[in-house]
Amino acid sequence: MSHKAKIAGPEKVTAIEKYLRGEDSLKHLARTLDVAFSSMKQWLQTYQSLGPNGLLSTSKNISYSAELKKSAVEDYLAGVASHMEICKRYGIKSTRQLRNWILKYNGHEKLKSSETGGTPIMTKGRATSFEERIEIVKFCLEHQHNHAQTAKEFQVSYQQVYSWTNKYIKFGVDALQDKRGKRKSGKRDV
Repeated sequence: MSHKAKIAGPEKVTAIEKYLRGEDSLKHLARTLDVAFSSMKQWLQTYQSLGPNGLLSTSKNISYSAELKKSAVEDYLAGVASHMEICKRYGIKSTRQLRNWILKYNGHEKLKSSETGGTPIMTKGRATSFEERIEIVKFCLEHQHNHAQTAKEFQVSYQQVYSWTNKYIKFGVDALQDKRGKRKSGKRDV
């Protein structure tokens, strides 16, 4: 299997516009650029949903509201339109994203607003006390598991909030104790 080079955004735009002008086929463009045909179809869908800027690389993810997600999913499930047409209508970047929301919706999971909305998340954690971790987890749970908001509010990393919340849910408040560097009871020195 050959290694496929990543195609730059402007090159994607050029290829899709060439197709839209009727100058080339998606299959031929896919072969020329050494990408999968499905990638070409996805680029086309993105271009039609978000315009040429949708194909240009950005450093932040697109944020979608919970209401938009729910409306898009419900329209699809009601048979209003196809995956691709729903994505065009709602400005959703990929049909894969819509399909993931549909799976969550059908699995009775709550469709939440995008986690960060493109805002940077603190990636380096900081030391916290047991009491502070309890406060952080309670805040997170009270705010519909919004890990990003909690991380920003308490100036800790997203990963810390995620980890503490899951430990709390699975094992209770005692799981928030920091037991690093403590000896296990019942062990003898050899």
